[in-house]
Amino acid sequence: MMISMTSSNPTTGADAVDAAIAKGLDLDGTPIPTAKLELYNNVMALEAERQRSGVTNTMRSRIVRIGAKHIPQEKLNQMLIDADFAPLKEKEIAFYYKK
Repeated sequence: MMISMTSSNPTTGADAVDAAIAKGLDLDGTPIPTAKLELYNNVMALEAERQRSGVTNTMRSRIVRIGAKHIPQEKLNQMLIDADFAPLKEKEIAFYYKK
């Protein structure tokens, strides 16, 4: 499965939200309220200081969290298995697929 990694639209792609936050503007150009920006930045600073234990667990987490928005459960589960990641857990299925 080939996935495009480029985007010419400033409101699409993985970096669109981060770029908008850095500018203090929502994707539609409206200012993000200062209190929201400050809270976000404070929480992200805490996260930046958290000790990491491994990359593959984070990769799998991101794959599941984002993949569940775009890929049917059975297909995502098989893709995880094919890539030698653990299959979807019951709690992940319940959270991401049984809404």
